Formats: sequence, structure tokens, C-alpha cells
Amino acid sequence: MVKPDRTRTGEVEFIERIRKRVAPAGAGGIALGIGDDCAIFRPRGAAEDLLFTTDMLIEDAHFRRDTHRAEDVGWKALARGLSDLAAMGADPRFCLLSLALPPWADRRWTDGFYRGFLRLAAREGAPLIGGDLARAEKAMCDVVVCGAAPRGRALRRDGARSGDAIYVSGALGGSALGLATGRGRAWRRHLRPEPRLALGRFLRERLRATAAMDLSDGISLDLRRLCLTSKLSAEIGPPPIFPGATLEQALHGGEDYELLFTVPPRTPVPARFEDLPLTRIGQMRAGKPGAVSLNGAPLPPLGWDHLRK
Repeated sequence: MVKPDRTRTGEVEFIERIRKRVAPAGAGGIALGIGDDCAIFRPRGAAEDLLFTTDMLIEDAHFRRDTHRAEDVGWKALARGLSDLAAMGADPRFCLLSLALPPWADRRWTDGFYRGFLRLAAREGAPLIGGDLARAEKAMCDVVVCGAAPRGRALRRDGARSGDAIYVSGALGGSALGLATGRGRAWRRHLRPEPRLALGRFLRERLRATAAMDLSDGISLDLRRLCLTSKLSAEIGPPPIFPGATLEQALHGGEDYELLFTVPPRTPVPARFEDLPLTRIGQMRAGKPGAVSLNGAPLPPLGWDHLRK
């Protein structure tokens, strides 16, 4: 009989171990530290909070050079961080990029990478203002994005209340389907995720969402994270599924970068926001923190976890 490897923890457990070892929020202008889509820094006397997030993109973990064009890799590298800002209802301010280039990355590939990256940066008002360059065996980059939201108004994961309705934007499973098939709308969805920045601002300004996060690792895992942070459980039905995708891909596939959010139960939520469907899928409940059920049965958190794959 093979004994389980108890030294290998998932991301949630690992992050919690680190969080306990650092200074708590509230010190030195830190309004929110580890554990959400972004950290929040509150300058003294300012009307805005500054939000910071960082995301790595690594060859053979997040993209393959034989299937992903350089321009698409550059776009996706920035889109991931911008999606974190969207989840908290923030406006982009600037970004920084540290890029490690392997021996195979020639000038053509590098120019393509920056072309995709800078195109999205210009469109969303997130100018590149610095970074670092290095050599490595594989292509990898780390992107830091700064955004801003009105003081004390950024959306967070810990604000959901029992009875709140649970919503998702768009349809789920498209990126996983695209990765599996390499063609069609789903493949384009995988290559060029769209950060839902306008929707994030709408959730903060108009709907007054109680909690929100982006769906980067699959709703089965990401909803569990929101529940843990809000100290609640959740009951949901099947989410809206991207055409051609399976329920498994919609629940566990990841990299959809849609927004998951909660609102008070009587909040009138429009069926669409700028042609993007907004679908109610369930309700937050008092109960074991982190427990999620689908149609009454426990939903295991089988989304993407770097430390368990």
C-alpha cells in the first residue's frame, strides 16, 4: 500500500503557511495582504487605494512554443494580471515585466511577445514602465500590475454573506476545450483571454457586489477559495458551459478568466452586461467553510493547483 505524501500541500495550504509568517495587514499602509487577487496599499490621505498583483507565465506550464504564437503568449502574460484587477473592480495604472529568455528565443519571437503584451497594455491603459531581463533554460516571465480603486471600495473575497446569490460571467470550459482541441473559438479563447475590467467596475459601482474573484483555476477550486475566505459554504447548480465543452471542463478546466461574484439575494442583476451573460448559479450558505455542493452532492476542488499537479 502506498502511503499518501503528506509533505505535498496545495496552494491554499501553502499560502496560509506563508501568510502566518508575515506582518498582518494594517502595518505600513497595507490595507490587505496575502490571500486575495491583489494586495491593497493605502497611501496616507489619498482618495484611492493602490492594488498590486503579480503573475508568472512559464513555458510548458502555461504555454508551449510549438503551439502558442509569441504574440499570444505576450497578450496572455498581461491579461492574467489585468484579470486580477478586474476581480477587485480596479482600474489599471501601470505594469512591470521581468522576462527570462531561453536560447531558442530569437529576435522574431521576442518582438512578437512584446507586440502582444504592449497591444493589450495600450488598450487597457496599463503602460509598461520597467522590469528586468535574464537568460534561462525555458521562457518565463513575471508581470506586476498596479491598479487603483476608491479608498475602501475594492471588491474582495471575504465579503460574502450567507444567503447571497452566486453569479458567473460568460460561459465556462472554453479555455480547457481549446487546449484539448487546438481549434476554433475555444482555441482563440484559450490564447487570448479577455480581462473583464469594465464588468469589475460595474460590479463595484452599480451592483455593490459583496465578494468577487476571477476564475483562473476552475470554479470548483476558485469557489472553494472564496468560501474559505468568507467562512461560508456554497450550493450551486451547473454553470453556463461554453459550446462544445463538457461539464468537467466547465467545473475544473481553468483559465476562463471570467468573474465569479456574490450579491445580496434581492439585488436586480441584469441578464447581460455589454453582451456578456451574467448567470445566477447558486447561493452562499452558513456551514463548513470551503464546502461546495453541486446539485446537492459535494463538489471536489479538482481545478488547477500547481503544487499538486
